[in-house]
Amino acid sequence: MTLRAFLALDLDPAAQQRVVDLMARLGREVAGVRWVRPDGLHLTLRFLGRADEPQVARIAAALVEAARSCSPATVPLNELGLFPERGAPRVLWIGLTLPEPMLALQRACEDAARREGFDAEERAFKPHLTLGRWKDRAPRPSLPPVDLGAAQIDHLTLYKSDLKPQGAIYTPLRRFDLGR
Repeated sequence: MTLRAFLALDLDPAAQQRVVDLMARLGREVAGVRWVRPDGLHLTLRFLGRADEPQVARIAAALVEAARSCSPATVPLNELGLFPERGAPRVLWIGLTLPEPMLALQRACEDAARREGFDAEERAFKPHLTLGRWKDRAPRPSLPPVDLGAAQIDHLTLYKSDLKPQGAIYTPLRRFDLGR
């Protein structure tokens, strides 16, 4: 059986609520955005897409030691941005500044996926949480400066993603505590 899967870091609940509050504020200031549901706020380290269960199990097994080697960290949430960098925006995001051990964990996720036959990610990794997307062309908004303080990140999650008409449903398949 195949499933759609990805690997992500989750924020602590208080930081996640600060992001949700920011989205509500931006919703009054930035037009045309379809906002991410609060349960969809996560920092994707590696999107796998369609994978069979044995592949997902082998990727998970390969990441146990990588997660143990990465200490939990407190990271700042302090930059709003848009993808693409020029032209009509498609994605509004908030950036995170990750310490080197978490960047190494991202590389371990990429390496595990490639060993299982997934194509290499073509885009450079840019640590961010997607806040919303534009469906239609829109002018680039002026974004306010933000500083939401710090988020505690203490685990990596392997998620299953089921596409539904109302949006994707994310189900945690496995959680890896960082540093343990």
